[in-house]
Amino acid sequence: MAKKKKEKPTKEPAKAAVKEPEATAPVPTETETSEEKPSKVEETKKSEKGDWYVVHTYSGHENKVAATLKQKIEAGHLQDKIFDVMVPTQEKIEVREGKKQTIRERIFPGYVLVKMALDNQTWYQVRSTAGVTGFVGVGNKPTPLDPAEVESILKFSKMEAPTYKAAFSVGEAIKIVDGPFADFIGTVDEINEEKGKIRALVSIFGRETPVELDFLQVSKL
Repeated sequence: MAKKKKEKPTKEPAKAAVKEPEATAPVPTETETSEEKPSKVEETKKSEKGDWYVVHTYSGHENKVAATLKQKIEAGHLQDKIFDVMVPTQEKIEVREGKKQTIRERIFPGYVLVKMALDNQTWYQVRSTAGVTGFVGVGNKPTPLDPAEVESILKFSKMEAPTYKAAFSVGEAIKIVDGPFADFIGTVDEINEEKGKIRALVSIFGRETPVELDFLQVSKL
C-alpha cells in the first residue's frame, strides 16, 4: 500500500492577512512636527498674500536695499513667500536755478516696505541684506502694518498732482530774478510747497515789504 504524501500546509493568501497600520503614513509625533516650526522667529498665520513689514535701512541706501533684496528673491525662488518690495516715493517738482524738474522723493527716508509671509527663511533673507539694520516691531518680532495704513501710503505715493520741493529755507537770503522786483534782494519768510510759492521780505523805500513770489522768480545768492 502506497504511502500517502504529506501535504505541505498552504499559506493563507496575502489578502487575508491581518494588516498592521500602514508604515508609509505614520501619524506625526511631537518631535517630528516641532522640527518644522521656526526656532528663532515665531511663524505667523498669514494669508496667502502675506503682510507688509517695515524694514529700517541706512539713510540713502533704500533703493540699493530694495534692488538687492529683489535679486535675492529671484535667485532663491522666493516669489511665493516674499511678494513685493517697495520704497515709498512721491512725485515733486523741484526748482533749481530757475528751472523746474520732476523728481521722485522718498516719503520715509531710511525705510523700505516688504510684503511677505513671515517665517525664519524670509526673516533671514531680509535681515541679512546689506544695508538693512532691522525690522520695525516689538522686541525682536517684526510687527505687520495695519492694512488701512498701507492703503494710505500707497494712495499718497500715487498722487497725480505733484507738489513743489523748495530748494531754500525760511530765513535764507534770496535774489529775485523775474517780475517787477527783479534784482532785489530779500529774505524768505514763508514757503508754500503745495503752490510752489514763497513770501519774501524785500526792502522797498527803506521798509521791509512782504512779497509773494513763484519759485521760478527767485534764486539762491
